[in-house]
Amino acid sequence: MKKTYLRKSAMALAAAALAAFAATPLAAQAFVDTEAGFAFTGYNDAAIPADTGTRVSLANDTPAGAVPAFRIRAGYTFAGRHTVSLLAAPLTVKGTGKADYDISYQGTSFPAGEELTSIYRFDSYRVTYRWDVLRSDRIDFGFGLTGKIRSADIAVAGDSGYANRTDLGVVPLVNFRLDWRFAGPFSLLVDGDALASPYGRAEDVLVAIAWRKSDSATLRLGYRVLEGGSDGGGNVYTFALFHYATAGITLKF
Repeated sequence: MKKTYLRKSAMALAAAALAAFAATPLAAQAFVDTEAGFAFTGYNDAAIPADTGTRVSLANDTPAGAVPAFRIRAGYTFAGRHTVSLLAAPLTVKGTGKADYDISYQGTSFPAGEELTSIYRFDSYRVTYRWDVLRSDRIDFGFGLTGKIRSADIAVAGDSGYANRTDLGVVPLVNFRLDWRFAGPFSLLVDGDALASPYGRAEDVLVAIAWRKSDSATLRLGYRVLEGGSDGGGNVYTFALFHYATAGITLKF
């Protein structure tokens, strides 16, 4: 059932993107968007296997502090209303510490008080189609579909051994974007991908203040939240929340 759901969502995304290309084969504007900043762990809980493994708090037992974060998006806007884009958003968080309880993770046991190192990697690659249903002098609003490929790895290491669990999967998401130009060249930007299902949830949302420096360059400062996970699907329990302080620039060609 899950595979059928993902396959139908991917087919819908592909059909929407092809429709945009077919409708406006010539009128297009390219853009590149880059974003950099720091990510802070809110919570990061994992249990593998989900039913017999220990529920571990990587955020509390192996705290990481702030880590650098970077992402890049490139795409085209067609006929002013249709946008197709590709995104790469890697994230790696490494922490160290000690737990005051015994841990069983992916078949490896770590006794209480052992010095541990955790590595949480969550790389996201996405293709998005969005249609702007509203375009005016002050407000643009659109929504669409995103196909997300996640490449994830959660590792725990100590004197007792090393254990990790990798995951590669495709997740359909709903894309949305609001650009409210409230004062001259300044605007409020809300942009993200999100979806909840019986298999888990995912949210990646940016709220930023943007400054249109020129017709081809827009700068911004903002806050991003990345949250989600899976509860028991594939014998894995993992949920994490990250807060980002970010700066970005969008260049149009």
